[in-house]
Amino acid sequence: MGASLLRLHFHDCFVNGCDASILLDDTSNFTGEKTAGPNANSVRGFEVVDTIKSQLEASCPGVVSCADVLAVAARDSVVALRGPSWTVRLGRRDSTTASLSAANSNIPAPTLNLSGLISAFSNKGFNAREMVALSGSHTIGQARCTTFRTRIYNEANIDATFKTSLQANCPSSGGDNTLSPLDTQTPTTFDNAYYTNLVNKKGLLHSDQQLFNGGSTDAVVNTYRTRSTTFFTDFANAMVKMGNLSPLTGTSGQIRTNCRKTN
Repeated sequence: MGASLLRLHFHDCFVNGCDASILLDDTSNFTGEKTAGPNANSVRGFEVVDTIKSQLEASCPGVVSCADVLAVAARDSVVALRGPSWTVRLGRRDSTTASLSAANSNIPAPTLNLSGLISAFSNKGFNAREMVALSGSHTIGQARCTTFRTRIYNEANIDATFKTSLQANCPSSGGDNTLSPLDTQTPTTFDNAYYTNLVNKKGLLHSDQQLFNGGSTDAVVNTYRTRSTTFFTDFANAMVKMGNLSPLTGTSGQIRTNCRKTN
């Protein structure tokens, strides 16, 4: 579940800030973010968050926000999978609404080219190096066949053996939700193998391989591939920065009792 909890924090923060809007179920007043293209049939971990929240409410009711739960769970997931640690700033409050349209427009798609990735992250205040570091999250977790089918059947910058093995698990039609690991080497270890994969043309998503395809980010990928400590440091710093995206503080928002609905 680690990769999914990390992704929840990312998909929360990139949509109107780290405010736990992604956790809200649809109501008669708004359509939430769970059914947005980047989230539907793929974002998960809501029950884990519910369990954490219910235990927190039993211990210290009304104190810890759902947004802070996501931030800490993301960090603890990375640490549990042998990745770096960082100090999570706390004090975020929870939103009282969500935005389906913002989720559809603000979360970077796996079909983006390098320029699109740089632009999507730049819109949130990240430079290209930070974008490459955060993409290293794909050293853990899995992706659905529908997100990489075009790459494994139509693209040339892909290792032939890798491509064939993926096609066996992801047919040209059907099997949309069949999963493959984003990092085939060490799928459940948070390390720098993702970057080695890219150099070897074994990026699973189109957007992954774009980071090492003769463009401006090739050098950063090579740095992270050869220097694990540099990757860990840059990743941790970028995660702190992401966790600081437009938090609700003071009297803005609320501390939800149930992360799925407003108080």
